[in-house]
Amino acid sequence: MNASGNGPPVRMLGRVTPHVNRYDPTLLDALPRAPMRERLGLAAQPGFLGADLWTAYELSWLNRRGKPQVALAHIMVPCQSTHLIESKSLKLYLNSFSGTAFASAADVQERMAADLAAAAWRGATVGSGVVVRLVLPDAFAREPVAELAGVSLDRLDLDCPPCDAPAPELLRAAFDEKPVTEVLASQLLKSNCPVTGQPDWGSVQISYSGPQIDQAGLLRYIVSFREFAEFHENCVERMFVEIQQRCRPSQLAVYARYTRRGGLDINPWRSSHPGPMPAQARTARQ
Repeated sequence: MNASGNGPPVRMLGRVTPHVNRYDPTLLDALPRAPMRERLGLAAQPGFLGADLWTAYELSWLNRRGKPQVALAHIMVPCQSTHLIESKSLKLYLNSFSGTAFASAADVQERMAADLAAAAWRGATVGSGVVVRLVLPDAFAREPVAELAGVSLDRLDLDCPPCDAPAPELLRAAFDEKPVTEVLASQLLKSNCPVTGQPDWGSVQISYSGPQIDQAGLLRYIVSFREFAEFHENCVERMFVEIQQRCRPSQLAVYARYTRRGGLDINPWRSSHPGPMPAQARTARQ
């Protein structure tokens, strides 16, 4: 039974968890970034900037008169945080707002930012905070929908050999030619959840300056993630590291937008240099 006395329990990370409809920040779970980065040969300072950009589509609470309120939430978790937020725990945490009264949307936004920052920096001094922006119903129609900009790699008609794991040996660049600056994109990204084995579908954008990257090899490399089991954030970091190592760009940014599951989409962005964050525009599949 759930906390309100009806319905089945919710399963999270392999354990049965009751559904809670009263505000409960202890539902948030976070996973340390360090072990996954160590597998990529990254030190405590990983050598990139960026953020995990989330959109929460299922957020509701009560006003002081008991009337339900709804909003979308855009969440920015800095990649410098010691932990990433586990998505199923975030869903349960957001669900816990549904039976709780708050004075205003601003109070909900402030509470979410504080709770998520505490989870993202668990056991450490909070560095860059988590930014939360709520979009209320009167602004829903202004939420943008757009595909990732860039030259489409998917236009290439080529063979893609099956791979069980990312294949960085497919990456090549023209080191003996004049450097270029370009933006490339693909809608063929897929990986698998390492907990449930369920597919995670996405699009990815690679922006870089440096030796021109072979587009056919890059597309095959993106497709090689198809059976790989890893979290969204780690897939993007792996892609950033392996492109940087193999193609040696002077500047590089990798941005992926994954389709939503459980009312949440996760959109990691990693960059070698400071700059504005990508616009929060969902793709058609999201």
